[in-house]
Amino acid sequence: RRYRNAFLLLLAFVIYADGIGTIQRLATSYGAELGIDQGALITAILMVQFAGIPFAFLFGMLAGRIGAKTSILIGLAVYVILTVSAYYMKTERDFYILALMVATVQGGTQALSRSLFASMIPKARSSEFFGFFSIFEKFGAILGPALFEMASRTTGSSRSAILSVVVFFIAGAAVLSFVNVREGQQAVQN
Repeated sequence: RRYRNAFLLLLAFVIYADGIGTIQRLATSYGAELGIDQGALITAILMVQFAGIPFAFLFGMLAGRIGAKTSILIGLAVYVILTVSAYYMKTERDFYILALMVATVQGGTQALSRSLFASMIPKARSSEFFGFFSIFEKFGAILGPALFEMASRTTGSSRSAILSVVVFFIAGAAVLSFVNVREGQQAVQN
């Protein structure tokens, strides 16, 4: 109860991390279903990994200027845009553009979430709190693919199902908006 804001952040993270994980896990199968060449899929995955490194650093610099919470919210907005864009994707070029968009926010959003969480938990109990974080993060890999599959079966199309992932980014951002970072960090100092 003393760390209400850390708990809210953890809850928000579980929700939006499920969306992020769904994008990561299903991107290649989605692209393949739309007819994207396997070589292009592999190239896009490598591009995300290599381009993601400098963007994670840039995201950290952005957080230094405007705050971690605001930066995470920007990252979630980019995820909403790229998920909606994936619905309209038709070509390999489109797939590469979406992969680059993922690279811009993937590492930074996840790293900032961890560092923001760390700033709102007592250092003496960080192992305990990050144990919860790790377990919740793994739990966050279940609902997204399940919702995607259910939507895919209901609509008969992965293209329509990809829009279901937007729910995780919007819901996660909504919960995150209730996190009072200053109050959460103050609770640790008291």
